[in-house]
Amino acid sequence: KRITSTCMLQVTFLMSLYRNYKTSVRVVSLLSQRHFHNRHHWLQQQQVNRILASNYSTTFSVSQSSFTSTPKSSIMTDIFSSLTSPPAPKSTLVPPGKCQFTAEFTSCKLLEKKSVSETSSVLRFELPDTSKALNLSTCACILARLELKKENEELEQVIRPYTPISTNELIGSFDLLVKHYPNSKMSGHMYEMNVNDTLDFKHIDFNVKIQAPFKPCTRIGMIVGGTGITPMIQALHAILGSGGEETPIKVDMLYGSRTSDDILGKELLDKWAKENKNLFSVTHVLSNEPEESKWDEGERGFITKELIESSFGPPSEGEKVKIFVCGPPPMYDVFCGPRTETDLTGVLKDIGYDASQVYKF
Repeated sequence: KRITSTCMLQVTFLMSLYRNYKTSVRVVSLLSQRHFHNRHHWLQQQQVNRILASNYSTTFSVSQSSFTSTPKSSIMTDIFSSLTSPPAPKSTLVPPGKCQFTAEFTSCKLLEKKSVSETSSVLRFELPDTSKALNLSTCACILARLELKKENEELEQVIRPYTPISTNELIGSFDLLVKHYPNSKMSGHMYEMNVNDTLDFKHIDFNVKIQAPFKPCTRIGMIVGGTGITPMIQALHAILGSGGEETPIKVDMLYGSRTSDDILGKELLDKWAKENKNLFSVTHVLSNEPEESKWDEGERGFITKELIESSFGPPSEGEKVKIFVCGPPPMYDVFCGPRTETDLTGVLKDIGYDASQVYKF
């Protein structure tokens, strides 16, 4: 274990070889943890603990503010680092109709699964054609199907939409960020899935909501809850990664979470907001952060009508203003009405927006 002149700290944990040397391993782990966390301050302490406690042989690159992991196919490199060592946004636009998935369900094998928070995991699934990318268009989703046997032996189909967090640069597989909601059959099943288990997926035209470059609007307001952040990250890749736009789009996001530990992709969003101050802002709103917490990086409580009015473009700007809503079902009910209904209701209608300005993801 050494730190080279190029500031590379390489710590190899092969736990099976150290079973008789627990004390030594513990000392090395603590020293590595302190150095790594000091150098990589964007990582939450619990995330550092999770990395160091994993069974991966891992190289931490201090100079590049990232890490690589063996085996190379691991989602630890591609996804965990994308949430903690934020990349620049990339505009990887794909026209609708190019997606690998068709309107027929296809069974896909789970390749890897990794926890990224107390209640959320990233799952990597193998694509039907492993030589190509998923090629999903911006903000579109795919449908996952679960078949459960009822007590009378009849099959019950559970179908839920998911937007991959991986871009179209990933070949042969795709990644889903899944939050485990209590009493949710689909997320509960995904939470229990093991490597090599399969799940069915398909893609239909209805799942393409709105396409980049989102013209002619010049302002987009995003109301987000939980894993509803996934299509918004895809949209931000398209908007912030486009570069050189004659009429840039200003994006303001209100991101609701229960606690600070539940905020997914916080480092990524905060970095993009800092580097694109004139184009992107994010306000974190926590509904259940402990009172004794010293967290002060946003608002406490809930996303309110007043907060929306002070953050987003006014309804009077017409087609130049769009509002994107994505989150759990209760969020739709409050702000815009059920996602399956085209009519606009709720807080956004009360403010004055019309259905043509609001997109339910």
